[in-house]
Amino acid sequence: MFSLRRKSQPFVGIDISSTSVKLIELSRSGNSIRVESYGVEPLPANAVVEKNISDTSAVTSSLNKALSRAGTKAKKCALAVPTSAAVTKIIHMPSDLNDEELEAQIHLEADQYIPSPLDEVNLDFEVLGTNEQNPDKIDVLLVVARTEIVESRAAIAEAAGLQPIVMDVESFATANAYRLIEPYIPHDAPSDSNVVAIIDVGATMTSITVTENEQVIYSREQPFGGRQLTEEIMRRYGLSYAEAGLAKKEGGLPDNYITEILTPFKDTLAQQANRLMHFFFANSSHGTVNEIILAGGTAGIPGLDELIEKHTHIRTTIANPFSQMSFNSKINQQRLGNDAPALMIAVGLALRNFD
Repeated sequence: MFSLRRKSQPFVGIDISSTSVKLIELSRSGNSIRVESYGVEPLPANAVVEKNISDTSAVTSSLNKALSRAGTKAKKCALAVPTSAAVTKIIHMPSDLNDEELEAQIHLEADQYIPSPLDEVNLDFEVLGTNEQNPDKIDVLLVVARTEIVESRAAIAEAAGLQPIVMDVESFATANAYRLIEPYIPHDAPSDSNVVAIIDVGATMTSITVTENEQVIYSREQPFGGRQLTEEIMRRYGLSYAEAGLAKKEGGLPDNYITEILTPFKDTLAQQANRLMHFFFANSSHGTVNEIILAGGTAGIPGLDELIEKHTHIRTTIANPFSQMSFNSKINQQRLGNDAPALMIAVGLALRNFD
């Protein structure tokens, strides 16, 4: 079940976040990709807490509503476990092993890399290629997640009438979606290394996924997100959570909102982004990043990209994985464009259809 391997069945990509269920269905003709359907359905409060599912029936209900809203006929799907719930490690194996021998050897040696008993986890691996330092070795990406986390997400999809085909990791799905964006981002002079940081600001968590030449080299999550802004609106103006969220999105708040609430929040968020970049630099051999891609439901706050660029001194672009796609006539393109930064994980999962 838990797999990063290539699949051929058509399916929807489903992202279960702390506040909503998001899904995308894509099709491809030649090199052209088309959005066939998509749906976003909010989750009840505390149905998912810091990406841990606490109310399975509520999440299943929201997924059913998202499927109905999308109008998709797909019966297969790809999902992802949170980055923080997965253990990923690049290990080095002899290059002369065949597939069966490699799999047996990895399972034999896996316990030295995994903090949990093997009978409590789902494990998979992907061969990355020949090791640069030793041609007699291959680099293998080992990915492990606790079985209960994998099965809880699979069970929700099955309860909604879907067959889970792929269970990915959110950071890998994000990096997969970035491949759509990368060719259309203006780069500086060509270099041997293209290091990109994708900062995803969700409702409760902000994550960073750093890729080098499209391979994930670093990921981290920290608790901070758009919910802090919503809760401050609630407190300041005496609104319910739903009312505050709607006002945040559609406007109509008092004149002091921008100067007293929104601007301080943006400053704090930019500081958080800068902090994530410093964590990366401190824990890697890299001293520079070529680009920041800003994703997540909070990415669309006006001027946030410029503020993060000012704090980090790194060019910052808002994610739009749909910029070069075509659309089924039933798609509301304006709404999809507004949701685009928040759909990176779902898009990355849907793209597994074409691997």
